[in-house]
Amino acid sequence: MTQSSGAQNIARCLYGWGWRLATPLLGSYLLYRSLWQPEYRQHWDERFGYWRAPSNTPDTHSYHTGQVRPLWVHAVSVGETAAVLPLLRQCAAAWPEVPILLTHGTPTGRATGALRLKDLPGRIAQSYLPYDLPGAVERFFQHWNPAIGLIVETEVWPNLVAAANRHQVPLIAVNARLSPRSLARGQRFRSLIEPAVRGYSMIIAQTQDDAERIAHLGQRPEFVTGNLKFDQPADFVLQARGRGWRKRFGDRLVILAASTREGEEALVLESWKRVMQHRDPRLGGIGDSLPPMLIIVPRHPNRFEAVARLITRHMGEAPMQRKALDDPNTDFSHCNVLLGDSMGEMQAWYAAADVTVMGGSLLPFGSQNLIEANAAGCPVVLGPSVYNFQQAAEASILFSASIQVSDPREAIPVALELAADTARRGAMSAAGAAFAQAHRGSLERTLEAIGPLMESALGPPVAPLVTAPPQVEL
Repeated sequence: MTQSSGAQNIARCLYGWGWRLATPLLGSYLLYRSLWQPEYRQHWDERFGYWRAPSNTPDTHSYHTGQVRPLWVHAVSVGETAAVLPLLRQCAAAWPEVPILLTHGTPTGRATGALRLKDLPGRIAQSYLPYDLPGAVERFFQHWNPAIGLIVETEVWPNLVAAANRHQVPLIAVNARLSPRSLARGQRFRSLIEPAVRGYSMIIAQTQDDAERIAHLGQRPEFVTGNLKFDQPADFVLQARGRGWRKRFGDRLVILAASTREGEEALVLESWKRVMQHRDPRLGGIGDSLPPMLIIVPRHPNRFEAVARLITRHMGEAPMQRKALDDPNTDFSHCNVLLGDSMGEMQAWYAAADVTVMGGSLLPFGSQNLIEANAAGCPVVLGPSVYNFQQAAEASILFSASIQVSDPREAIPVALELAADTARRGAMSAAGAAFAQAHRGSLERTLEAIGPLMESALGPPVAPLVTAPPQVEL
């Protein structure tokens, strides 16, 4: 045994015991999260590597017959789930007899998968991926017995990878990304992370910069394919819904604060109130006749009620909520702030807005998905924090589809100024659509890259793996 491998074995042993010692705290953590999101009280058995006995329901019986081992896809939360769905659909068409296991780490990711895959009844089983406890991940592989695993973006769990290697389950990291801060964190635990990275059969990076950073952790990605988020299909039903909402708002300017994170709503509301009460000279006569309208859509549904209370406290009145849009008699002429307390409707909210202030970028969260807003033709104002979408943000700004402000307090004034400039807003809308179209193709490149390993694990496909993805209307 070399000195390096000895250090790695010690590191993983200590890591495993750390998880074991933390096990009593995990239940407390789930209970704490459930105070705001009751879904965290569900499916605890799965998080610890236990599943109910197989039943004859369409969702489970195929996985335990031993005849066909499933394709396993792991997408931790909403963004990863949405990004991988077009790829998952292509695989479902290519191997129609192979069951698919879709695992998640959050209730919102699980709900997104269930909502968006209703058209594949009986093909998809969903579960939480267990915590990285040695016994839990061992039970995961014994129970599901996957033929191959596709892990989306940045998930590296040392015990999970080691168990996959023991069970001879090839792992492919797709759409992989690694920020500079994640690289620095990984290098601090190199003896633990490097074997896990090397345990992947294939790594497919989003960008060349991601590939270079990942290479520093033990394995150079074989392919750089771009970001799968560019290849998400348009939802024409949601877009039409949003345009219908926009008509109901009249001629007012509509600013959307999209996918906001904790702390950002207060910042947005303070800025909005300041602009409305003390006119910024740059904004001229904005709102003199028809006051602008603000829509806030929090990233996490467990925060809807807290954000509603925050809006009431800042604005002195309760916000209108998503359900008001279902009533054709609702008058929005005096609505100052609308709370978008719904899931799975972001494309509708983008269609209803003139300009988007991107959540996650105002405070140091690394930004949420600006690509979806650009693809919908909605100009984007970014705050200073975009490390999760660094290359996409830089390219969007270069295309003149987005604007970035260094001071997050400037996001609302800049968004209002842009919304009032119809010529510039129209040009940015067209640039956003062109930017998204120019960066498509990651899905096809990813499918080409994983094809040989997929065929080796699942058998020859009955349909071409690389075909144009369908435009799905949900």
